[in-house]
Amino acid sequence: ILTDLSMVIVLRDTLEKRGALGQIKARIRAEVFNALDDQSEPRPQLSHENLLINELIREYLEYNKYKYAASVLTAESGQPEVPLDRQFLAKELNIVEDTNGKSVPLLYGIISHFLHGGKEESTQNTLPKVSLLNYPKQNLGKPTTERNQK
Repeated sequence: ILTDLSMVIVLRDTLEKRGALGQIKARIRAEVFNALDDQSEPRPQLSHENLLINELIREYLEYNKYKYAASVLTAESGQPEVPLDRQFLAKELNIVEDTNGKSVPLLYGIISHFLHGGKEESTQNTLPKVSLLNYPKQNLGKPTTERNQK
């Protein structure tokens, strides 16, 4: 017979192994934030740059199923609830995507560009064509520790 304490420990370990405990904690944090967030206080005006940066981060968070983090980012930053159109975002950032890049967040392409190339491009403040051909496809969307092991 399990005591109450050992039952709690077994339950916690089981939830942790299934990955549910982290999701539960994230959901609680998001709900606490939403409950404490004063909706009557207006958010500061977002600059164009912050709007684009937040959108890149939101796209990354949602792709990796960090939906609670994405919802807190949206609420806290004052980012519009409806995401910006990806084509609009790519155009604003002067990114030309290849077909491989369209299936992952723009941040992956930007990182890939700076990790695997771009030295031959001009020194303008715009990003050249971003390709994910050099980025290992099987590692995209996996946790950093898994990517580093490969």
